[in-house]
Amino acid sequence: MSASAVSFQPPFSLVRDVAVLRQNVAAWRAAGLRVALVPTMGALHDGHLSLVRLGLAHADRVVVSLFVNPTQFGPAEDFAAYPRQEGEDAAALRTAGAHLLYAPDVAGMYPEGFATTVSVAGVSEGLCGDHRPGHFQGVATVVTKLLLRVLPDVALFGEKDYQQVQVIRRVVTDLDIPVKIVAGPTVREADGLALSSRNAYLSPAERAVAPTLHRVLQEAAAALRAGEAAALVLERARSALSAAGFGPLDYLDLRDAETLVPLASLGSRRAARLLVAVKLGRTRLIDNIPVLADAP
Repeated sequence: MSASAVSFQPPFSLVRDVAVLRQNVAAWRAAGLRVALVPTMGALHDGHLSLVRLGLAHADRVVVSLFVNPTQFGPAEDFAAYPRQEGEDAAALRTAGAHLLYAPDVAGMYPEGFATTVSVAGVSEGLCGDHRPGHFQGVATVVTKLLLRVLPDVALFGEKDYQQVQVIRRVVTDLDIPVKIVAGPTVREADGLALSSRNAYLSPAERAVAPTLHRVLQEAAAALRAGEAAALVLERARSALSAAGFGPLDYLDLRDAETLVPLASLGSRRAARLLVAVKLGRTRLIDNIPVLADAP
């Protein structure tokens, strides 16, 4: 094979022990390198890999964590069934250019006697916070631990989990954790369905219906920008989802883009977000899109 045909891959390692993780990061720091962290629960798709690529644009080394966090699942949720494919994930990360996969076990993350949690008021309330009690406490706690273990310059999260991003921004601000939080745009299939590890649960018939979710959000955003009343727009969107076969609906709301306070109207040039969570068969789908009032 000629030299020009060789595909260079950076050194890559899989680490489970926090001391070894810190040794790697310390060596990078000593060499003057910037470090990025991409927290994940595995079952990686191109949405996750886009965050690795974004991390490479912000830093010299990218750490990806893989930990299916039990504390963010409710008793009736899919912790046991959540897809786990560490070998495939590691291969994808190596190809994407990540440098280290940190994959602790539950005992390593929550050792015997663990008794501290991180709770966030305000942005964690409503939306998924109402429908998944304890979820954001679990997210805030595990992300805080990961940030303190890696101490990255930048940490990257996907905008598909928009409320989660706002919760993490609040944690970092309130606890003075010296890291920049970067939100990567939602990656979608060609038909508009947001990539998610849980899309694997959809039957072929459900998969054919699923892109309607994004189309309904787009239509609602266009109506809001055109000046229609939010209450009427949202009710029409909810009816459209029901008619398409979605349900039950957890929420379809218009919220302030930063504070997530509910909005009764878009307001002139106000940055807002349309957010939705709804079941399709046994699969819970979430999505969101930005909404900004048209300039006069």
